[in-house]
Amino acid sequence: MRKLVKGRIVVRMTRVAFLVAMLAIISSAFAVKAQDTIKVGLLHSLSGTMSISEVTVRDSELMAIDEINAKGGVLGKQIEPVVEDGASDWPTFAEKAGKLLLEDQVAVVFGCWTSASRKAVKPVFEENNGLLFYPVQYEGLEQSPNIFYTGATTNQQIVPAVEYLLKEGKKKFFLLGSDYVFPRTSNTIIKAQLADAGAETVGEEYVPLGGTEFSTILDKIKAAAPDVIFNTLNGDSNVAFFKQYKDAGYTADTLPTLSVSIAEEEVTGIGIENVVGQLVAWNYYETVDTPENAAFVKAFKAKYGENRVTSDPMEAGYFGVYLWAAAVEKAGTTDVDAVRAAAGGISFAAPEGTVTIDGPTQHTYKIVRIGKIREDGLIDTISATDGPVKPDPYLCSYAWASALPKPDAGCPVMDEMTPEATASG
Repeated sequence: MRKLVKGRIVVRMTRVAFLVAMLAIISSAFAVKAQDTIKVGLLHSLSGTMSISEVTVRDSELMAIDEINAKGGVLGKQIEPVVEDGASDWPTFAEKAGKLLLEDQVAVVFGCWTSASRKAVKPVFEENNGLLFYPVQYEGLEQSPNIFYTGATTNQQIVPAVEYLLKEGKKKFFLLGSDYVFPRTSNTIIKAQLADAGAETVGEEYVPLGGTEFSTILDKIKAAAPDVIFNTLNGDSNVAFFKQYKDAGYTADTLPTLSVSIAEEEVTGIGIENVVGQLVAWNYYETVDTPENAAFVKAFKAKYGENRVTSDPMEAGYFGVYLWAAAVEKAGTTDVDAVRAAAGGISFAAPEGTVTIDGPTQHTYKIVRIGKIREDGLIDTISATDGPVKPDPYLCSYAWASALPKPDAGCPVMDEMTPEATASG
């Protein structure tokens, strides 16, 4: 009986040893797999009011990852995306950023759209020395060692858009925006620029992000009789505004608008008939005539459907992945400090044209393009700079901007700057 019990003990011990060994093998296999990949985070609003804009950015970043992986990956390793939904909620963005950095231990995050979401995650990246590639135009007056800005800063979109309108004889501006940091800061800048130019701000109104009621604002617009509406609405508020604008009898001919957050993706959601002929300001459109863009558009439509369109923020998200990969290859590591040190001066032949990282500001050189929405929903360039414009996030090269608040790094990093070319026919 004792021998039998001992036998059972031996058998049980053998089974335990076998299970331990198997667990060790499985753990080792997972460890090897983890070592063979580099995790990166994708953090965008896949639900809520901003999903109309952000889903396509996620898609373009995934396409860039697939392309890089097909060519052998980065440092001989495959890129493994970890996708999170910021849900159009700024605290959720901060929470998800922390998860990606601390739990998933991603090497970099590509994400955000609104400045409110970027401001929410900024301290998370700075406190944990993470790295964010931010793909959307924004209001400037910011610089962080933990953020690379691949969308336009103010002198690459807002300022030249106002200059274009002034050259076209527009003198009375009505400012309309969503009620958060980007529209309010942008309009502070615009008002300073208009005052310097002898033009007039005849109205300034804001609605909550996702707001859909514009009847009162349209009454104020009618009373103010502006020459142009400068539109910084974001998300699906644009859908409601342009429908109500059209219902009020306005057209691009009778009262033009210039928008800085409406691209091809949003045009489809708003309804082409509601925005045809209106003006926009970006750095890229699907119609840009470069070999790189022809290949980009073809690949995107082949992957996601012929009915899909490309746009500025998703293009900036796309080439941001390539810029990061190039910086990692140059650094020989994904270490954030090493990647940051290696990134300055790196260029990439992007669909919009060659983009280059400006080391001191961690922004990119970009061509400025004023566009006009056409009847098929695509956008034609009607005015552009001769070449890429040097980023000037604190507008240090503009005398009229000297009184603007500079809460972060300010102008010391912008040595010997001179004003760059602005949009011209």
